[in-house]
Amino acid sequence: MNDTLRRALTDAGLSEADIATRLDVDPKTVQRWIAGRVPYPRYRSELARLLETEEADLWPRLKTSRPRVEQPGTEIIATYPHRSAVPRQAWQHLFQSADHEIGILVYAGLFLAEDLGLLRVIADKAREGVTVRILLGNPDGPRIADRGADEGLGDAMAAKIRNALVFYRPLCEIDGIAIRQHDTTLYTSIYRADDELMINPHVYGVPAAQAPVIHLHKASTSDMASTYLDSFERVWATSEPID
Repeated sequence: MNDTLRRALTDAGLSEADIATRLDVDPKTVQRWIAGRVPYPRYRSELARLLETEEADLWPRLKTSRPRVEQPGTEIIATYPHRSAVPRQAWQHLFQSADHEIGILVYAGLFLAEDLGLLRVIADKAREGVTVRILLGNPDGPRIADRGADEGLGDAMAAKIRNALVFYRPLCEIDGIAIRQHDTTLYTSIYRADDELMINPHVYGVPAAQAPVIHLHKASTSDMASTYLDSFERVWATSEPID
């Protein structure tokens, strides 16, 4: 139990729900912090700022732990055991945080296409001047057939893409949104909002929804996040506009 953190919340007049809202995390996450789990560095600094104290006061054991060598480049914000474990508010926060560009590289991305609230966020961002690029698989392409076979879905993969297109297509009417189709061997689905990315690596024989997700922050031009962004650009360059 982190009694120091609990007392700091009380002294600041903030509840667990208040902290969860301000940091855009699940209330259960705040409960785990109070129970003793140490937050990621990003949340430690934000918590200390909200509570007007120092990180070392809230987590004294960090002062005596072995110094961690800071590596320049990508910051791993969070990891999830599978895509379906990512809270909806995390997707919403990702796209709402974009000031310049949103990029989506998937085969179908049906979970996103069926969420009209998230599509509305993307549409509103485009109307504010944010560039939106969406890459979907070509349902008639051989790579899609291969992926469907790998997952044991057969023609269902192509059907999922056609279904998703029904939801995505109205976005084409909004200035600043471009949707293209690709026929590449997709090793990773990418969801980007400026310098933040949700990376969903594909695993052989496993649907994307059951594969892990890594939430990254791009901090330099030669880090891990940049590798994925470069991959996005290569696929975009070989893609074609939807009919």
